[in-house]
Amino acid sequence: MNIKTALGLINEMVEEGVIQSYALGGAVAATFYLEPMSTFDLDVFVQLRTADGSALQDPTPIFAFLKSKGHGMEGEYAMIDGWPVQFLAPPGKLGQEALDRAMTVDADDSPLRILRAEHLAAMALETGRAKDKARLLRFLESEEFDQDAFESIVQRHDLAERWVEFKREFESEL
Repeated sequence: MNIKTALGLINEMVEEGVIQSYALGGAVAATFYLEPMSTFDLDVFVQLRTADGSALQDPTPIFAFLKSKGHGMEGEYAMIDGWPVQFLAPPGKLGQEALDRAMTVDADDSPLRILRAEHLAAMALETGRAKDKARLLRFLESEEFDQDAFESIVQRHDLAERWVEFKREFESEL
């Protein structure tokens, strides 16, 4: 399995106009900020191109592009060189902001867009699964994490109550 193939194809989709923009999320994006963690898939948040005057986003061009390159589907995942890749619309206003403010890093001489740590943490808070709470704790322990930026995101996206509950639940860890 080679993730580099998947990342190259995603950049090629932007170059060819299949998608407008993208950013990696989930565990793979988190590894740019935290120690590596186990994951079995690649989460790619995409902004699809839409027809003029339409609000509908059709993912069909993504799958047609991948099929033309010899890659298929398994359930909800595109399979690219052995990697299950999930193409996702940004979840709500928080997800859209995260995609819009994603940063570009260099990955083996190729540009790679990833969600910022503070947005990943806010999305983990919003989702609230056990693995998301564990990831949020790891972000909070990171010296490079911008707590003020995170709390600003929490306020902007009406997550203050969840943040208070999280801090109460994990006060011994914070």
